[in-house]
Amino acid sequence: MKEAREKIEISAVLPAHNEAERIEDAVKQTNKALAEFISSYEIIIAEDGSTDGTAEIASRIEAENSFVTHIHSEARLGRGKALDHAFKLATGEILAYLDVDLSTDMKHLKPLIEAIKEEKYDFATGSRMLKESEVKRSFKRAAMSKVFNFLVRKILKSEIRDHQCGFKSFRKDALMRILNEIKDEHWFWDTEMLARAQRNGYKIKEIPVRWEDKGGAGTKVNSFKDGLTMFYKIIKLRLSGLLNHRP
Repeated sequence: MKEAREKIEISAVLPAHNEAERIEDAVKQTNKALAEFISSYEIIIAEDGSTDGTAEIASRIEAENSFVTHIHSEARLGRGKALDHAFKLATGEILAYLDVDLSTDMKHLKPLIEAIKEEKYDFATGSRMLKESEVKRSFKRAAMSKVFNFLVRKILKSEIRDHQCGFKSFRKDALMRILNEIKDEHWFWDTEMLARAQRNGYKIKEIPVRWEDKGGAGTKVNSFKDGLTMFYKIIKLRLSGLLNHRP
């Protein structure tokens, strides 16, 4: 990380694996959105074993911008583990992360952060499953998402409607208390994190969003293989004794 500077209010993490075509614009858009309502922030590029030049671009962006930190991993860690590493190095009082494809409209970044800063929620997440949300995605992916979230609610007794939206914010101390409990290192990280947050009694706000599938992180999921894997992980987490935990 860079030398200590003024107190940071918000650390926004951009997880990136082979995102050479998107990472620069993602940083610019995130910077623009944050600058509209906050003066003290950092943007962390959690670059995860990229082989397409993302690491070199991220290093250049870091050199050109004092508010950007590039965290590089030589080997692929997995999305969840890369986020875990970045959050532990972040200095902000409020943590957030955004998928690099920016499928979620950036106009929602302010309410996402304010849910923590002003409304005093512990966790906040964008949701594509609320009636106020505007979502553009294929029928197949929409159906898979609905089935997955239904199973999570039923099997893990979750009250959240959308667990996998890559647009979340957290009160740092709250996330740190459960971060080491989260075992998944890849796509299921979000769901496990929200399930554990609920079992620990944290306040979570779902925010309706405008979301359009831009062929980013979610598209890299193999529909059949990863669908079966995530179902297995729901069952595994259920059998782990998660539901026996009480705050």
